[in-house]
Amino acid sequence: MKTLLQIFTWWNGSTIGTRFHTWRFGKRVGEDQFGNVYYEGGRDSEGRTRRWVSYNGYAEASAIPPGWHGWMHHRTDISPAHENYVAREWEQAHRSNKTGTAEAYRPLGSLARAGERPRVTGDYDAWTPRS
Repeated sequence: MKTLLQIFTWWNGSTIGTRFHTWRFGKRVGEDQFGNVYYEGGRDSEGRTRRWVSYNGYAEASAIPPGWHGWMHHRTDISPAHENYVAREWEQAHRSNKTGTAEAYRPLGSLARAGERPRVTGDYDAWTPRS
């Protein structure tokens, strides 16, 4: 089943094409605490070293921790695997994107949440026909 998912979907880990490209050109740089593996190799259209991630499971960009995010987007040339990356005191712990799950934020008045939206205050008047 896993093989079929890798052949026909791109969101369940790496596709066969990505695995082949990684085998052929990729140099493993490191792994994060979530099991995502980071690679580099070749050049992109701007002449920079190409960098990519092989997700551990579902491919979700918000699953990349802040230190690796900076490396992936060429904000630093030193990966968190090659330095002692320590989060700043003001940085929050990583949380994945909860959109589309039962844990997603649903404000008061949302169709997905019970309750009534708070009344709007101020000088806003909704448009009505022939008013």
